Amino acid sequence: MKDFFRLLKGLELKKSLFVIGLSFSLITSAANLVLPLLTKDLVDTSKWDNFNYQSMVIIVVVFIVQLLLGTVGGYLLRYFGENVVKSLREQLWAHLLQLPVSYFDENKAGESSSRLVNDTGVIKDLIASQFPNFITGAIQLLFSLVILFVMDWQMATLMFTIVPVVVLIFLPVGRMMARLGRKLQAATAEFNGDVSEKLTEIRLIKASNGEQLEERQGNKLIKKIFHIGVIDARVEAILQPIMTTLMMGAFAGILAFGLIRVAQGTLSSGSLVAFLLYLFNVIAPFANFATFFSQVQKALGSTERIQQILQIKPEKGRSQLCLDLDHQLLTAENVQFSYEENEPVLQSISFSAQPNSVVAFVGPSGGGKSTIFALLERFYQPTGGKMMVGQHDIQEIDLSDWRAQIGYVSQNSAIFSGTIRDNLLYGLPHELSDQELWTGLKLAYADQFVKEFPAQMETEIGERGIKLSGGQKQRLTIARAFLRNPKILMLDEATASLDSESERKVQQALDQLMVNRTTLVIAHRLSTIVNADQIYFIEHGKITGHGTHHELMKTHALYAKYVTEQMVD
Repeated sequence: MKDFFRLLKGLELKKSLFVIGLSFSLITSAANLVLPLLTKDLVDTSKWDNFNYQSMVIIVVVFIVQLLLGTVGGYLLRYFGENVVKSLREQLWAHLLQLPVSYFDENKAGESSSRLVNDTGVIKDLIASQFPNFITGAIQLLFSLVILFVMDWQMATLMFTIVPVVVLIFLPVGRMMARLGRKLQAATAEFNGDVSEKLTEIRLIKASNGEQLEERQGNKLIKKIFHIGVIDARVEAILQPIMTTLMMGAFAGILAFGLIRVAQGTLSSGSLVAFLLYLFNVIAPFANFATFFSQVQKALGSTERIQQILQIKPEKGRSQLCLDLDHQLLTAENVQFSYEENEPVLQSISFSAQPNSVVAFVGPSGGGKSTIFALLERFYQPTGGKMMVGQHDIQEIDLSDWRAQIGYVSQNSAIFSGTIRDNLLYGLPHELSDQELWTGLKLAYADQFVKEFPAQMETEIGERGIKLSGGQKQRLTIARAFLRNPKILMLDEATASLDSESERKVQQALDQLMVNRTTLVIAHRLSTIVNADQIYFIEHGKITGHGTHHELMKTHALYAKYVTEQMVD
């Protein structure tokens, strides 16, 4: 519970709404306590030939007040709950966006979205619904018992004997339901993560005839959730009838005992009616208590998972140092990195990139080229050595300022669903005019195909730009890089997955984009980097040679072999 309250304490909540809503609910509970007494007076004072209209009017007024205050109180509590879940989701979403890339390497996106949507919803239900019901129910129960003992201690004692029995039954069942609740939420999050991942790659599944395989794997997770849910339902199915039977048994016993007392003349009819109404005020809270404690356990499980995410440290990046990267020397000094301990990916990598020069990285797949780019983007931090720009370690520079000056174009075009305009403007610190956007498109040789769409820049391009060809998406990515006007440009096999016509247009756009910028290039097609100022050959995480194209042709046998093979192809 400490974690739960600590989580709430960190949110900006409208506590006054909760207090007002709870107060109205408490007044409604007080009206519920008064109604049986008013009903007692109505029954006792009314005769067949003389109905007590005054008491009836008072009862109607109390009913109306109860209805109005209950409605307003319920709305305020629901509004407060929605405010809680909004604040919690805002905090969690902001934190997720600030987490390092390594977190997303190790956790499925669907599981994180389940924490953001489902677990926060559980907490909202507890705060906005179950907790107020528990408080008002507990007050109704307490005062009803007091009034019952004042009215007739013998009947109240008979009724009260059921309480220890209910508690003894509920405690072990409550612990069992808590464990089941945690298992059910974990299994649901796992299924959510798997479904999100597979639906994202639905074309791969269909192209590979993987529907039946995925159906079987998905069904395993569905059955896992089903089995946990069945056990949970079985426990609830056993618990609810037992509690209901106990309550109905108590009601039947008290009713029978009350009728005997009325027949003996030791209890009035109105008192019996009031006593039975108070009995409902006792039964109803007991029926809700099981749900409340079950919801508490689920909320504690949700809190635990949310806190696990919130306790992960965000990217280190805030700094007072903002540095203009224009005309700055970029170097790496004995950089080492590994994703897993004792499994080095980069070993003693050193290179330098002069201002406005083109530096290329080539070599076999898996050598570590893309990892170098990931370190430059500061998705990860080197485990040894450092990367410098001018006289500063890049880790000292404000992260937002650093990334704002870097343009990154990969072979897998990063495109969001939405319009072409949305994608062009994404991440830019300021709005651009249509003329500026068309200029960026023209420089990327993308203006012609955009003009061919009826809606032009307002064209919806679908999830991950599925309505565009590979070349079109790549040219949009390059147009966005033009609009970003980066000081350092990183090209990660930007033409690798394109046909020859698209590659020609994209390469023309890249040639323009590289002018007067420090450019780092990863390329398998060596013909695209023969004019680079410096080429580094990387294999098995090490630089085994560097120089110009002509120098490497003479001094590096494997590089020369790669060039010869591609010329033959």
